[in-house]
Amino acid sequence: MRILLVEDEAELAGALAAALARHDAVVDHVPTLAAAAAALTAKVHDAVLLDRRLPDGEGLALLPVLRARGVDIPVIVLTARGELEDRVAGLNQGADDYLAKPFAVEEVLARLRAVLRRPGRLAADTVRVGRLSFDLLHREASIDGAPLLLPRRELLVLETLLRRKGRTVLRGALEEAVYGFDDTVQPNALDTHVSRLRGKLAPAGVEIHGIRGVGYLLREAIP
Repeated sequence: MRILLVEDEAELAGALAAALARHDAVVDHVPTLAAAAAALTAKVHDAVLLDRRLPDGEGLALLPVLRARGVDIPVIVLTARGELEDRVAGLNQGADDYLAKPFAVEEVLARLRAVLRRPGRLAADTVRVGRLSFDLLHREASIDGAPLLLPRRELLVLETLLRRKGRTVLRGALEEAVYGFDDTVQPNALDTHVSRLRGKLAPAGVEIHGIRGVGYLLREAIP
């Protein structure tokens, strides 16, 4: 999953982003409302983690702006303001969830999975192609029930292709799903991840078909 973290405390943001990355999330960090609004125009994020006290205003001010644009992205408010009236205000403004600081990363992840599991977020919890199964909520792959352990980038490539199985995923869209705004991307990095992933998926009867100059298509291998 790709998360937009809106937090002006650099130390907290860095620690949270690093912790989420260890759970295979791509995290883009911005410190202000203005930067968040600009980042969300890219439409590449699965969810937003939003602080309330930001340098350029109240974080909740972002919510009506998003909803007015028709942007239906789940937003979890992370804030030190955890009194009942604060939680009610956040939920009434359009937040999907509200979590007071301090919090455990495991709880943030659980709440992210919960909001993404709501009707209309995911078509199914598990995607299957050939003998490959992928749990979209816990982001775990297996072949015939045996865990398929993948490095973070390969897991992100697989997840993105599986979410659009049977359809061509444009190269640019795949890069947006795998790399954050601040990542340095080598010219052939994506091709390397795809190449390594191909070999690991072959025993499952799954292939990744490359369309030169366009993108990639994941499908069940043709006998």
